Amino acid sequence: MRGGIVYKKFLKDLWAFFSITYIFILVLVAVFAYQIAPDSTSNANQMHLSIHSKPPGFKTDMLILPIGNQSSQKGFFFKGEVNNRTEIPIQDYKLASAGVSVQPYGSPEDYYEFIEESKLHSPLSKSSFQSHHLEEKTFILGTDKYGRDLLSRLIVGSRISLSIGFIAVFISLFIGVTLGSLAGFFGGYLDKVIVWLINVFWSIPTLLMVIAITLALGRGFWQVFIAVGLTMWVEVARVVRGQFLTLKEKTFIQAAHTLGYGQARIIWNHLLPLLVPPLIVISAANFASAILIESGLSFLGIGAQPPVPSWGGMVKDHFRYLLLGKPYLTLLPGLAIMSLVLAFMTLGNSLRDILDVKH
Repeated sequence: MRGGIVYKKFLKDLWAFFSITYIFILVLVAVFAYQIAPDSTSNANQMHLSIHSKPPGFKTDMLILPIGNQSSQKGFFFKGEVNNRTEIPIQDYKLASAGVSVQPYGSPEDYYEFIEESKLHSPLSKSSFQSHHLEEKTFILGTDKYGRDLLSRLIVGSRISLSIGFIAVFISLFIGVTLGSLAGFFGGYLDKVIVWLINVFWSIPTLLMVIAITLALGRGFWQVFIAVGLTMWVEVARVVRGQFLTLKEKTFIQAAHTLGYGQARIIWNHLLPLLVPPLIVISAANFASAILIESGLSFLGIGAQPPVPSWGGMVKDHFRYLLLGKPYLTLLPGLAIMSLVLAFMTLGNSLRDILDVKH
């Protein structure tokens, strides 16, 4: 009955509905990133320096030269394709008897490079050349300063933000719920030790602690996940401890003790289920905080390391372009961060009102 009431309240809250829909769509985009991204190579790292920093909608012809085995080694979800071809942006080409002369993009009008027929894996005719070695590429959101497809980098980069949110929240819940429940249920010296530990972590600025843990563990993908998770358990532990101190004095808990139920059973079956609503709200807020912390670390250069795409790293790479007439290179990843954080904060605020028994 309670679940039905919560469901009806959720459907009536348009902001909550839009937020959860946006988050769900972004999760699907992250999971199927390499199937959606125009550049499906690993980390969307196909560089074309001659067409760097091009505006959205930019189009150019690409000369395709195969490298070794032409079979594509495509990862289903995580690795993307192994880059098995060379792409050269060109402006013009001229077929010859022993090869083809191509004019690379941005080169002088009278400059051509000759490519021998042996490097081409098809008969040298105009129709065969165009079908096997010429491809028009459109960069919907333009290219970054290394000539990589910006849309593909944004799509693949969504994995970092969502992954760190899920893993950091999981770590914070595991540590916070464990310590908070032990402190609140058993009390005594155990409670004093855990409260002291909470106060120590609470007194240290979160970002400084994350930086310290990251530097201790090393810079990289998983190190950031662990570092962020180890700094976000404090609020969870405080809430769980406070709720346990209140709930353990209730009549139904005293009755459970009288009936001879074990302490583990009382904690797991009778107390923790009552903490699900506040923990959901805290998790939504922590998810948003984890995304912001990871973006800040990537901006400082100690988050996900290149060539792994990260929205914070993309802002770092292109923030100078705000003054160079190409602000979209910084604004697009910045808007992606803002929209995802806003969605989780809005969802958390809505869930707080929906799950409140007073409403």
